[in-house]
Amino acid sequence: MVVWKFRSMFVNPTMQIVKINTMRCRYIKIDVLKTADGKKIFGYYRIKCINRKTINMKKTAALFLSYIMSAGLFMAHADNISIIPKPIIIEQNEGSFRLTENSTIGYTPECRPQAEFLQNLLSQSTGWDLKLVKSSRKATIQLSISDKKISKSEGYELEVNSDKVLVSGADNAGVFYGIQTFLQLLPAEVYSDKRQRNIDWKAPAVNIKDAPERPWRGMMLDVARYFYDKEFVKKYIDMMAMYKLNKLQFHLIDDSGWRLEIKKYPRLTEVGAWAGKKGKRIGGYYTQEDIKDIIEYGKQRNVEIIPEIEFPAHMLSAVVAYPWLSCTGKQHELPDQHFISRDILCVGKESSYQFLKDVLEETVSLFPSSYINIGGDEAVYSRWEECPKCNEVMKREGLNKVSELQGYLTNIVSDMMKEKNRTVVGWEEIIQRGKINNPVVAVIWHNVNDTIHATKTGHKAILTPATHMYFDFPESGTPGEIKSATWMPPISLEKCYSMDLNDYSSTSTVLGVQGCFWSDQFIHGTVLQEFGLLNENRSENYAEYLTFPRLLALSEVAWDKMSSKDYDDFKKRISRHYKKLDYKGCNYRVPEPEIVSIKNSSDGNVTFELKPSVEGAKIVYTTNGEYPNIHSKEYKSPVSAESKSEFHAMTVVNDRMYSLPTYFAPDYSAYKQYGKFVQSWTPMKVQTSMQPIRFECTGKISGNGSYEISFIRTKGKNNLNVGGSKLWKRDEVLGENNNNVSLTPDNPVVTFEFTVNDFEAGTPFYIDLNACGDGGNDVTGLVFIRKK
Repeated sequence: MVVWKFRSMFVNPTMQIVKINTMRCRYIKIDVLKTADGKKIFGYYRIKCINRKTINMKKTAALFLSYIMSAGLFMAHADNISIIPKPIIIEQNEGSFRLTENSTIGYTPECRPQAEFLQNLLSQSTGWDLKLVKSSRKATIQLSISDKKISKSEGYELEVNSDKVLVSGADNAGVFYGIQTFLQLLPAEVYSDKRQRNIDWKAPAVNIKDAPERPWRGMMLDVARYFYDKEFVKKYIDMMAMYKLNKLQFHLIDDSGWRLEIKKYPRLTEVGAWAGKKGKRIGGYYTQEDIKDIIEYGKQRNVEIIPEIEFPAHMLSAVVAYPWLSCTGKQHELPDQHFISRDILCVGKESSYQFLKDVLEETVSLFPSSYINIGGDEAVYSRWEECPKCNEVMKREGLNKVSELQGYLTNIVSDMMKEKNRTVVGWEEIIQRGKINNPVVAVIWHNVNDTIHATKTGHKAILTPATHMYFDFPESGTPGEIKSATWMPPISLEKCYSMDLNDYSSTSTVLGVQGCFWSDQFIHGTVLQEFGLLNENRSENYAEYLTFPRLLALSEVAWDKMSSKDYDDFKKRISRHYKKLDYKGCNYRVPEPEIVSIKNSSDGNVTFELKPSVEGAKIVYTTNGEYPNIHSKEYKSPVSAESKSEFHAMTVVNDRMYSLPTYFAPDYSAYKQYGKFVQSWTPMKVQTSMQPIRFECTGKISGNGSYEISFIRTKGKNNLNVGGSKLWKRDEVLGENNNNVSLTPDNPVVTFEFTVNDFEAGTPFYIDLNACGDGGNDVTGLVFIRKK
């Protein structure tokens, strides 16, 4: 047995034996060296080669280090370093680097853009105009490209010591990401756009080696359903870059808005960008100069802007501007409420193809991205079925199904884009509608198993499953959560982080991961719409609340190996990032306090032990069932309450930034035969004359089919007289039942059956119960729904 002791690399202490197939050494055992009193020696480990007497230790050590680096087994053991996404290798050394007004930034010629970026950012927060020095090894901070030393694209090495900061990258992107990691090592105030005084600008001494596991690490921003101005888009790009995301899918087109100026078709933005009339008019668009500005801003931050031009569906905004694009040619109005239009692009008219050719040519001339996203999802083909010209195309091309017309259209467009050296990207439907001739990239949102189909048919895939990466869903079901999509369950930070790529397909097919933020909630009712004359930024705050902190989980899922993920470790690190988000001016969702334990006491009370989920924030609480506020009693040690339902606690960052209270959902397991819980009713909702009581059941209705909706009286002095019910989809009645019944202690349940045939994801559903109290309103109950 041969022993070799090494310093500087941190190996996962849970790994005891690894297998390396060489002629010299097959197994290596790792021992953590300890002192006599059992304390770990900082940074030292010992490896033992088993089953061989003669080995070349240098080769073995190098092979060993190469093995565990490729396996993602290095871990950071520095408690005060919290980098997201987590680097592959990180070593903390003694000492620290101090940034001063005399510090300089040196750069090799190709790194000047990154040097200017760092100079500008540091000047905002420190107030110092740090000098840029070309090709100087005497500079305090040195930026360089080392593509021979660092082979993987976007990879970087960062060395911070007491004298210097050395950032080297495989390319400009790698240098930029090395800078981002260095910034995370500095005090959080570095992210402020205002000068911060009396800050000790220190960074711990470290050696870091890092590179992304996947080339596609993206976000989709929906500016079509709700228009966000250019400055917010740039801020969104900035936040993506801070966490090493590199692709922005720019959702520019949808039924409710066309946001891209096309010179050849001016009515697309003159008409198609605006909904409503006069004082209720909403909308907007980006000029081509705006787009160039956004693209340049993204380029400086290694964020590629990929335009999404939706067709054949989700383009009513174009049909409103140019009715001849549809099969019927009828004039429509731009909707100010959400729905999926049946009026899609007519594939039987030559003018439709010319329109697409013209629009895509202008789009490609604006966007240098090698990708063009064509959408392609959720098309309803009823207009094509009825259209004689579309049927002529089917007959001429030998197509058997009307849905194959979409594949035919995709092939025409992919041929156009191939001539422009562009790869077509689209939602997963584009690879499901017949044979696609050219390789495309499918964005998998609905069924992750479609990556297998992509593999078999020679295409690539990006994963953005709605179950984990749709950020328009709330993080929790806690009462008081903001209005958001409900057609699927909430996506917590932990659930987002738990997404596993390895279950779906090989990484040779899956290019990476993407989050999606849809804005259609702005056109469900009027709750979220702003008063423009007040110069509000409520919509931007809303988008940030739902995006953050989940974008940080996305960044680590996208960057790191699956084997290196550790949610407990991530929680510790993210607790220190909220302050960074504060200084970036980000309106993130403040997490509730973390519950360490809940214990039942001998006196019948329940004792709660908590800890902060945001470093530096306080916790306040109540024990009387009421929700706490920022002035409630501060938590210092474990607290007792009569029951779980009586205890609530919340995180307070400051007077304007605080969390929802902790919430323990009631146990409805006794009613599981009736399906999913919808809502409850209390005497406050009940009148003594027949009146409709409305219950929202969005999210509980998940597709077409038959549903049973049950109303259950649970307690009260009075009975409830029921005079029928109605099921609504937005403002459309889907079904009505006029049965009369009285809910009593002996007969507490009434169930109505309804059928849904035209389900639309994201569309609100309601059930109206026509009812009144019998002799009073003291009656309480529950509503459940079950899909048959």
